[in-house]
Amino acid sequence: MSLDLLGDAMNTIKTHENAGVEECSVRASKLVGEILKLFKEHGYVKEYSFKDDGKGGRYVIKLGGHINDCGVIKPRVPVKKGEWAKVEQMHIPGVGVGIIVVSTPLGVVTNREAQEKQIGGRLLAFVY
Repeated sequence: MSLDLLGDAMNTIKTHENAGVEECSVRASKLVGEILKLFKEHGYVKEYSFKDDGKGGRYVIKLGGHINDCGVIKPRVPVKKGEWAKVEQMHIPGVGVGIIVVSTPLGVVTNREAQEKQIGGRLLAFVY
């Protein structure tokens, strides 16, 4: 049994998306929920809902065919507020294409929000 719930969730989403499957389910955690919220806000997933299975719960995700790639960023490298352009070049294909999910003192946000608020954080995941 894997303890990397975020890594498992990203892998499940990517494999189901690549296979053209419209729905998948992943084990729930607070962090996975925060990231799914950002994916929905930015149009990468259509919908998601929490289902209690008596073992911590699962998220059921409706995919929209908008994800080319997604995954976790390990190690969770800290990024200073002025380094966002360099980090984007390493993890997403181009400016304005995709998002990087970051854990900051203000919560889990995208790289663009962190840049606008001029804060740094730790890299968690990417999607495009």
